[in-house]
Amino acid sequence: MAIGNDSSTGPFSEMHWKSLRYFNLYRFCIAFLLFSSSVYRPSSISILSPESESLHLVVTTFYLLATTVSLVGLLYYRRRFNMQLSLNVLVDVLVLTLLMHTGGGLRSGLGVMMLVTLAGAGLVGQGRLVLLYAALATLTVLAEQSYRAIVFDFEMVDFFQAGLFSAGFFAVAITARLLAQRIITNEELARQRGIDLRNQTLVGQRVIEEMQDGVLVLDRNGWVKQHNPRAEQLLGLGDPAERKLVNYSTELARGFSDWCEHAARESVLVRAPASGMQLRARFVSTESSDRDVLIFLEDMGRLQEQARQLKLAALGRLTANIAHEIRNPLSAINHAGELLSEECTDLISKRLLRIVLDNTQRVERIVSDVLELGRRDRAYREQIDLRRTLPNLVEEFTLKEKIATGIVETEFLGLAMLFFDRSHFHQVLWNLLGNALRHSQGKPGSVCIRVSDGGEGWANLHVIDDGSGVDESFREQVFEPFFTTHSRGTGLGLYIARELCEANGARLELLNSEVGADFCLTGRVLE
Repeated sequence: MAIGNDSSTGPFSEMHWKSLRYFNLYRFCIAFLLFSSSVYRPSSISILSPESESLHLVVTTFYLLATTVSLVGLLYYRRRFNMQLSLNVLVDVLVLTLLMHTGGGLRSGLGVMMLVTLAGAGLVGQGRLVLLYAALATLTVLAEQSYRAIVFDFEMVDFFQAGLFSAGFFAVAITARLLAQRIITNEELARQRGIDLRNQTLVGQRVIEEMQDGVLVLDRNGWVKQHNPRAEQLLGLGDPAERKLVNYSTELARGFSDWCEHAARESVLVRAPASGMQLRARFVSTESSDRDVLIFLEDMGRLQEQARQLKLAALGRLTANIAHEIRNPLSAINHAGELLSEECTDLISKRLLRIVLDNTQRVERIVSDVLELGRRDRAYREQIDLRRTLPNLVEEFTLKEKIATGIVETEFLGLAMLFFDRSHFHQVLWNLLGNALRHSQGKPGSVCIRVSDGGEGWANLHVIDDGSGVDESFREQVFEPFFTTHSRGTGLGLYIARELCEANGARLELLNSEVGADFCLTGRVLE
C-alpha cells in the first residue's frame, strides 16, 4: 500500500498512518455508543434531554457515518495526512459541541470527550496544527456558552468553567504534542539503530562466511553452537544434534579442555580426521553471558603453500635480475669461444672449447627460461585453431631437434580451438614436446599430441609419450623449479609451462597413464 505525501508538510511514515487509523477507530467506537444511546431509551441517560431526541439522533447518525467514512477511507487513500486529521478533529469538535449544547452545556460532561480528542490529535498529528485544534475547541465552547448566556440565564460559574476547559484544551494539546515528539524521536532512533545493527550483522556474517579460516562458537561444555562453512569443510560437521566437539576431533577437544584449564595456551596443532588436514586451532574467550569460546581453525597446508609461493616469487625476481646481469658476459664468453675455435688446431684445445661452448649454451638456455618467467603476466590471448597451428609447430620442432618425421603424431577430436596467448602456447608446447621426446623410445608415434573437447567450453590437449613414465615418488615434484632427472635438463621446462598456463587461465596436470607420461593442458575454447 502506497504512502502518500502531504503537499505542505512533507512525507509521513507508516507509523503516522497507523496512529491515525487507531484514532479513527476510537472515534468510531464513541460514535457508535452515542448513536446507540440516542436510539435506545435516550430519556434514561442523564446527559441527553428528552426534548432533543430527534436532534440527538440526527447528530449521532451523522457522526457515525462520518467516522465510518474516515475509517474505511484510510484503507484506500493515503494522501494529505494533515487535511484528513484536521477534518476529523473539526467533525469531533462540532458534534461534541452540539451534543454538549443539547445536554445542558459543560455540565453534561461531554467537554471531557473533547479533551480526549485533542490529546489524540496531539499524539497523532505534528507541527503547530495542535494549537489550531485547541483554539478551535476553545472558540466553539466559548461560542456555545455565550449563546446559552444570551438565550438563557447568565451564570458566571459557567463562563469560569468554560475558561478552565479552554485552558485545559491548550494544556492537553501542547503536552500531547511534546510527548509525541519524544516518542517519535525515540522511535526513529530505535529504527535507525535496528537498521545499523542489521547491516552490521549481515556484514559480519558475510565476512565470517568468506573467511579462509574456520570459525567455531563453543559453549563451555564443548557443544558447537555456531560455525562457518569453512569449519564445516575442515571438520566435517554433520547432524546438529551430535555437534559435540569430541565427535569430530578428539585432539581438538583435548586441546579445548586443556585451554579451559590453562587459558595461557594460545594455539594447538591438530589433525582433522574428516579432512586429514593439519590445523592450527586458536582459542579466544568472549564476554557473552554464556562465556562462549571462539575457535579459529587455520589450514597449515594453505599457510605453507602461501609461504612457498612467496619464497618462489622472491626467488623468481632475484634470479631474473641475476639473469640480466649474466647474459652480457655470457654472450662475450660464447663469442670469444667461437673465435678461438676457428683458430685452434689442437684436438685437445678443440675438445675443451667444445665443452666451454656447450655449457655456455646450456647456461644461455637457463637464462632464457628464467627471463621467460618474467613475461608470464603479459598475456595477449586469442583464439587459436589447433588443426592449423599444431602441424606447423610440430614440423618446426622436428626440424630444429633434428628428429625423424613421424615420431610426433597429432590426433584431433571435436572443435580443436583454444583461447591462449600464441607465444605462450608455443613455449608451453615446445617444453612439453622436449620433455616427452627426452623420455620416449624415439620410435615413430612415440610422442602423441591428442586434442579433444573437455565439455562446457573447455578443450583438452594431451602430450603423451611411450617412455617409462614418471616415478610415483617424483609426481609431486615434476612441476617444481630446478627439479630434473635428466643430466642436461635445466629443471625449468615444466615449471615454466605450468606458470604460463595459469597466466592464460588454463591448467597443466600430470595424469595417470598405463604407459609413459600424460601431460594434459586444459584451457578455454572462447573468452
